Amino acid sequence: MTRSVLVTGTSSGIGAVVARELARQGFGVFGTVRRAEDAAAVTAYGATPVLMDVTDAASIAAARSQVERALGPGSLAGLVNNAGIAGAGPLELIPLEEFRRVLEVNLIGVLAVTQAFLPLLKAARGRIVNVSSVSGRGALPFMGPYAASKFALEGMSDSLRRELLPFGVRVIMIEPGSVQSRIWDKVAAMDLGRYRATAYGPVLERFRDAALRGAKRAPPADIVARAVARALTARRPPVRMLVSEHPIIDRLLLRLPDRLLDWLIVRSVWKLKSPESD
Repeated sequence: MTRSVLVTGTSSGIGAVVARELARQGFGVFGTVRRAEDAAAVTAYGATPVLMDVTDAASIAAARSQVERALGPGSLAGLVNNAGIAGAGPLELIPLEEFRRVLEVNLIGVLAVTQAFLPLLKAARGRIVNVSSVSGRGALPFMGPYAASKFALEGMSDSLRRELLPFGVRVIMIEPGSVQSRIWDKVAAMDLGRYRATAYGPVLERFRDAALRGAKRAPPADIVARAVARALTARRPPVRMLVSEHPIIDRLLLRLPDRLLDWLIVRSVWKLKSPESD
């Protein structure tokens, strides 16, 4: 019997690569998009397009009805919560509505979709794969909105995993480092003009340019897709899967003392000799 899985945010980027890889491996894939014009791209890589906005309750309910009708007597073996947006800026100045938007999509949207599809997953003793980030384990300057959403997603996923243990539903976290994705186009297009005349302006521009240069050298999103497939198929998948080109180095960086990381950041990002004294 074909295993069916729902992947959110498949119009481009990591989500598109994940949906394509799962379809290649024989899954019946439902791929969500927010715009009808993106449906053709989803169909092209062998998935069934589903119109859904993770921040809209009516849209989520309609998507669940569509998936239920398509499944018929079948069941949903997996849910991949991939949909997300970038968000960056100095926390002192970032507009609160912008901060709330990142949390609404990256955190509350994940819970809303999970609540809607959990009955189908429980019936199949299926799996939930939440796409987090290394930013959910360690936060860089100016990445506060995004990091906050991913730190919260990590905590929420821990609670959810432990709540669903009696029902046989597993919850796995995928934590990608920098990978090639169209999300970097959105980062490049971010309007940082509101910060240009502030003390953060020069360093923020330099920080973004460095991130974009790193993204060009990053591995393709296929490494994330393969990790998601493993999370859905392995007999005993890890609870957390760090996905990067150099996972050992990333793990070591995440274990550095906070004071040492602060010193490295103030030297490399701010170009100062040392942080201000306490």
